[in-house]
Amino acid sequence: MSNLKTSRDDAPVVLIVDDVPDNLAVLHDALDESGFTVLVANNGEAALVAAIEAQPGIILLDAIMPGMDGFEVCRKLKADINTRQIPIIFMTGLTESEHVVAAFQAGGTDYITKPIRAIEVLARIDAHMQTSRLMSQARGALDAFGQAAIAITPSNGKIVWQTPLAREWMQRYFPEHNAHFQSKMPPQVTTWIEKVSLARSAQTDIPPLTIVLARGRLNFIPAELNDSEHWVILLREESDAAQIEALMTIFKLTMRESEVLYWATKGKTSRDVGDILGTSPRTVNKHLEHVFVKLGVETRTAAAALASSKIRTIK
Repeated sequence: MSNLKTSRDDAPVVLIVDDVPDNLAVLHDALDESGFTVLVANNGEAALVAAIEAQPGIILLDAIMPGMDGFEVCRKLKADINTRQIPIIFMTGLTESEHVVAAFQAGGTDYITKPIRAIEVLARIDAHMQTSRLMSQARGALDAFGQAAIAITPSNGKIVWQTPLAREWMQRYFPEHNAHFQSKMPPQVTTWIEKVSLARSAQTDIPPLTIVLARGRLNFIPAELNDSEHWVILLREESDAAQIEALMTIFKLTMRESEVLYWATKGKTSRDVGDILGTSPRTVNKHLEHVFVKLGVETRTAAAALASSKIRTIK
């Protein structure tokens, strides 16, 4: 059974989940005296309901409970887009490494060992809620300005939140992975995240990631990597279609001539361009001849250089 009655309208909300009444009472009193609004739940099912309804700023979660244990509660919360952003601090008397690992694998942010010391709990809560508030502010600003951004957990590549534009681009560039966008990054991005972690540890340049489609590229740009819990990744799309249309307008080309010229600026051979456009290298060369005439040049290199100088300003 959960107690969802709040005592302060504007106070930070903490949800405590523990099946031992004495533990709940001690933590409730300590947090209440420190100015928090405290909610309690004494089992896993009640904790899930409380988290969804109240959207607490942080959750203190007992690891070992009858029925649904804390690890399963954490996994369910992190699988739900409405609750996965909530920091979870495990409370456990188990200090064996496998239990600590299990807590982090389930999606926990931190852990504290029993017997609980109120001063330690307050310090951990303050640190994690401050990080959570900053992330929330960043998300709000990015949403307001229509930016494409994703916050992830670097240890496992799970998505914490994403702006609407980021979700749209991810669905377009990774159609085979659409069913998983609420929970984790596609394998290509997860592998890149691992490379970024290694580069940061070695203090070397962070490798870029570009996902290429026939008509565009999606670039992943690390924006905020200082937080060990959440990283913010910006997404930037370079649209081939927009640049192809610009070449059509600038040089009075047909669509196919503009496509051939555009891919020539990317260093593609006639065979490469034919593969991209679904035509033969011979046809590609015919289009290039028409392009040379309209641009007033004699070679592919000259045509590509002239086109590049024009489209560089519209990327």
